[in-house]
Amino acid sequence: ALLHGCIAQAQALDELIVPLLDRPLAEISPIEHAVLWIGAYEFQHCPDVPLRVVINECVELAKAFGGTDGHKYVNGVLHPLGAQLRALEAAAQVPGRKSPKGG
Repeated sequence: ALLHGCIAQAQALDELIVPLLDRPLAEISPIEHAVLWIGAYEFQHCPDVPLRVVINECVELAKAFGGTDGHKYVNGVLHPLGAQLRALEAAAQVPGRKSPKGG
């Protein structure tokens, strides 16, 4: 489902990713581009996967298959994208902020 979803929604995912890039999309390696798609797709369609887990999985993929510092770039793009797409979850993860106590 993840692969098919990323392919089917490639243009929409790029529209989310491109504003966060510091260079043209054509200059991003295909591996990092694919990993960014995975992260963006998971943020939108897999709410059961925590924000931090999505970012960590993508960083690990970029470390394993991407360029030398590609994982740093992926991390730098996915953090603000996650904050944008999952604002409530991201706000709850701000260091020093206490989570609400359950009853």
